[in-house]
Amino acid sequence: MSYELSPTQQALSDQVRDFADTVVAPAAYEYDTKRSLPYGIIAQMGEMGLFGLPFPTEYGGQGSDYFSLCLAVEQLARVDQSIAVTLEAGVGLGIMPVYRRGTEEQKQRWVPLLASGTALSAFGLTEADAGSDAAGTKTTAELTNGEWVINGSKQFITNSGTEITRLVTVTAVTGQSTRTDGSIKKELTAILVPTPAPGFTVLPAYDKVGWHTSDTHPLLFDDVRVPEANLLGERGRGFANFVQTLDEGRIAFAALCTGAAQGCLDESVRYARSRNVFGRAIGSNQHIAFKLARMQARVHTARLAYYDAALKMINGKPFKMEASIAKMVGSEAAMDNARDATQIFGGYGFLNENPVARHYRDSKVLELGEGTTEVQLMVISRALGFAG
Repeated sequence: MSYELSPTQQALSDQVRDFADTVVAPAAYEYDTKRSLPYGIIAQMGEMGLFGLPFPTEYGGQGSDYFSLCLAVEQLARVDQSIAVTLEAGVGLGIMPVYRRGTEEQKQRWVPLLASGTALSAFGLTEADAGSDAAGTKTTAELTNGEWVINGSKQFITNSGTEITRLVTVTAVTGQSTRTDGSIKKELTAILVPTPAPGFTVLPAYDKVGWHTSDTHPLLFDDVRVPEANLLGERGRGFANFVQTLDEGRIAFAALCTGAAQGCLDESVRYARSRNVFGRAIGSNQHIAFKLARMQARVHTARLAYYDAALKMINGKPFKMEASIAKMVGSEAAMDNARDATQIFGGYGFLNENPVARHYRDSKVLELGEGTTEVQLMVISRALGFAG
């Protein structure tokens, strides 16, 4: 087995790396300070075809695969996690559910538009009491006179309130039944909500610790009406389908984590070679060199983990456990490398204009988003046969 990139894959990775270094990185501090999404950069990413990488050309895509998306996300995350997650969530959580489970009409309408990068989409799953716990979902959708009438709220929804957001997929309770033990089983269904829409309100953005450039909002649905045909996939299969989407998404998320860990390593190596104390570069001190060695080992391990999960996925093999391993290993690598990088930089690592400071703020959410570390441990332990 070889994880060596093909010439086409290497060319893509190099192209995105150059774009990240010359376009994204120089603007990262400015947009982080403004806490605004750089639409010009997103437009350039669209022109490069990044949002369409894993989709067939007949739907406006690049005809590549999910692994290629991961390579692009990794390179962007080296310099700006917010830009990387805009791509990762825009494709994995926004376009992919429509492509995987949409009707032909839905796919023809939405996938080419979203794959062009001129519009973004979001997936509304999480609520105050729901996310991993699907039974806690309170948002409802009632079918009335050929329309879904949606009421409820969602939180922590990425890409949901941008100037170019045109679609939000919502999971909602569309019915319920009583189990034999007397408990209630909720029927969860995914429904497409084009935006803007009457009754749909994007509430003020969160004041986040990190990911300042990434768009994240709570959402409110007050008698939002959409056609019955906006059902996505089968009625009652909303959460089960989204779990599959999460499994795939965790691989790209792991690539983002790997890129963040690599970015911290790159900055630290450069600084360790150029920063002189007591007449010599700090990298000549063994405790610094050993810290860098551990950072390299984390990056290498994280990259192998997501490569393995991605290759299993695109080859049609089971990958659920591997995706969780990759996400957990990658997020811990990013957080640990950000901590070590900040320590290597000393006081300079505490300045927000320094990339490692942004990685330090940004990386904690990597252990939370798309399933916490504890959720990944649950998935892995279940794969080992421990249901508790």
